[in-house]
Amino acid sequence: MEWIYTLILVISVMIYMGFRNLRPIVQGIAILFTIIIALTVAIYFNHEKLVIAITNSATEDAPVIETKEQDAHYYEMIKIQQQVLINAPIVSQFPELVRGCEVTSLLMLLQFHGYEADKLILAEQLAKDPTPYKVVDGQIFFGHPNTGFVGDMYSFNNPGLGVYHKPIKELAERYAPGKVIDFTGSDFTAVQMYLSQGLPVWVIINTTYKALPSSAFETWQTPNGSVRITYKEHSVLLTGYDENFVYFNDPLTGEKNKKAPMIEFIQSWTQMGSQAITINPNEL
Repeated sequence: MEWIYTLILVISVMIYMGFRNLRPIVQGIAILFTIIIALTVAIYFNHEKLVIAITNSATEDAPVIETKEQDAHYYEMIKIQQQVLINAPIVSQFPELVRGCEVTSLLMLLQFHGYEADKLILAEQLAKDPTPYKVVDGQIFFGHPNTGFVGDMYSFNNPGLGVYHKPIKELAERYAPGKVIDFTGSDFTAVQMYLSQGLPVWVIINTTYKALPSSAFETWQTPNGSVRITYKEHSVLLTGYDENFVYFNDPLTGEKNKKAPMIEFIQSWTQMGSQAITINPNEL
């Protein structure tokens, strides 16, 4: 900035020399005018310097906020394979856990990653919603699957349903703390991304593996609000896909790498809230 002040000094001298033969009062006015110009220029450049400093400071101190674009860029870095088939252990939920497809699918996920677990112990450790089943004025009152397992997991002799992703994620964290990823609500591209990395995915669908009619659902009143459920709710462990099919280990049938049409399966999964959990051993 020194050159600015040198230039102001030169201009001031030139103006003074130009008016030196004028009467004193005119010379005084010229000198005052020169001083005003010099101060104006100096204030302007100092202001610009201050604005630049504040802008730079704001840029450096501002928090970094992850955006959807950043997430999309991250997904682009993961190459989604055209077809995937993962060799994960198969475990049947029967005969002990007639409604225990969710914990059995979790067991397969845990065993794939080398964790020692047992389906009966998982069933015992899983959070429960103890709300009793009752019907009042035609309305059903029961538990909420995102609070804990609803009803009887061991027998069809008593009312029961199952459990959703939140209690399953909490249970998985007991075995793989800090490595459980609950990406419920994502689209199926996220599922393919994890499968492409060799990571099986726990999901909630229904026993038909395709979208259900609205008549298959009913609404319950629970301590945590109303919830729309279907008794066809089911859980499997996704192990792969290709152009037309998805592959999964099914605890209901005991079939390894069972296949279903991809489009229908995705519709079923989306209808049940796009619930999905995986375990990434590389997570910090």
